[in-house]
Amino acid sequence: MHVVGIICEYNPFHKGHIHHINEAKKMFPDSPLILVLNGYFLERGEVSIISKENKTLLALIYGVDLVVELPFIYGSQSADIFADAAIKILGYLGCTDLVFGSESNNIVALKKIALKQDNIKYQAKVKELMDTGINYPTAMAKALNITDDLFNPNDLLGISYLKAILKNNLNIEAHTIKRTSNYHDLEEDKEIISASNIRKRLQNNEDISLYLPKKSLNLIENISLNDLFKYLKYKIIVDNDLAKYLTVDEGIDNRLKEKILECSNINELIAAIKTKRYTYNKICRMFIHILTNVPKEINKIASIEYIRILGFNEIGRKYLHDLKDPEVGFVPIPNSIIYKYELIAAELYSLISKNDVLTFEKSNKPIFFK
Repeated sequence: MHVVGIICEYNPFHKGHIHHINEAKKMFPDSPLILVLNGYFLERGEVSIISKENKTLLALIYGVDLVVELPFIYGSQSADIFADAAIKILGYLGCTDLVFGSESNNIVALKKIALKQDNIKYQAKVKELMDTGINYPTAMAKALNITDDLFNPNDLLGISYLKAILKNNLNIEAHTIKRTSNYHDLEEDKEIISASNIRKRLQNNEDISLYLPKKSLNLIENISLNDLFKYLKYKIIVDNDLAKYLTVDEGIDNRLKEKILECSNINELIAAIKTKRYTYNKICRMFIHILTNVPKEINKIASIEYIRILGFNEIGRKYLHDLKDPEVGFVPIPNSIIYKYELIAAELYSLISKNDVLTFEKSNKPIFFK
């Protein structure tokens, strides 16, 4: 039996995501579809404009059978760490196949790149190239001596998934579906556009109803990282050791202290501290880690001790019931580091969200969708 996995953030859940779900189900009819879902704060350092609970509900409404949590401490980190945790979770759940969106839709080429990247000389070469000021995708392409048309955002994330499958020696076969929109395109105007495009239109108070199913549209909150700026500013001012937090590296803590009083919003602060080595996404992730007190050593002291079930339908419930000898349990462990920071993330998110996210977090009651 095939067990199909997808990994998503749904920021927001739009018509492209429905296409993804439907295509995965076409590839593997009558197979359970499992979603590993990122929650409140996302891989690029963004704030989710739909709550974790509502994203779970939307996934179930549109055809996912089982939704499980990607813990905050992994979901708010770089692509390789994000992907490694998500793939491990799918492995624990007995997943046999992974389906992800891809700009190139060339799984053979992506697999070759993933194999080549598992090399110390390659990693050193990428670092050397980035030190000259070029960005990560271009450095990857130059290190591999290939064109960079395979290094668009979803292809890059797909390569991270493939590396994680290899690293963890999992028997998961990866498949791609052609992405129908460009992540970087903020002007495209058709029924399926990128989540970035939708968020930009939302911030500009434009009508976004064409691009989302009605059920998703009604659950969106127009919130962003900037809504947390006053809390971040206070934290930077009063905390005497910013360098202890994850992602705060290379003396950028001194730049934060130096520039914070000159800035009145997130974009001003990013512009004031940005360097060639610190990308926009890395800075935003850093802000989230400062706000949630995530320590530098988190990846050494944390592990996936449990898998939290966010929701399921009858197929998903039966699959969980029949799952033989799972390596980890499905109930959050109260003294787990993962659980501790999941609650902190929910508490931070609750400062700007109208949803009662803390009740959802603490109840640990999965959504059952009939």
